Formats: sequence, C-alpha cells, structure tokens
Amino acid sequence: PPGTSAAAFLGEAARANRIVYDSVARLGGSFSAEHGIGQMKRSELLRYKSAVEVELMQRIKRALDPDALLNPGKVV
Repeated sequence: PPGTSAAAFLGEAARANRIVYDSVARLGGSFSAEHGIGQMKRSELLRYKSAVEVELMQRIKRALDPDALLNPGKVV
C-alpha cells in the first residue's frame, strides 16, 4: 500500500500468510498445490506436513530421479 515500506509490507504478508495457511490446514487443505511449495514456502513445509509425509515425498523423488538430475536443489 502507498506509504508502507517494503519491510513492513513483507512483515504483514508473512503474518497474513500464516493466518491463511493455518485456516486452510484446519479445514484439511494444503498450503500448496500442483506446483509444489516453491522456494518461498520452503520453511513452511515441516509446519504443515508431518515428517512421515516429507519422507514419503523424498522417497518418491529418489525412486523417480535417483541421480537428482531433475530440479536439482529443490525440496522434493
């Protein structure tokens, strides 16, 4: 918004995202969809997915891409 610093805006965006993500999770939804979590939501993964879910995603990734050639450096 006009008159708001970038830092203040980003601080509020993070707070707004948390409110939305928590609401979505409470209703059984996911904070990400078909494009994955992306780089910006990387830190949210363990907050909204269990360690078992993350491990399962990593195992599937390793099974399909054992040499880590596809999307190197990405979360899954």
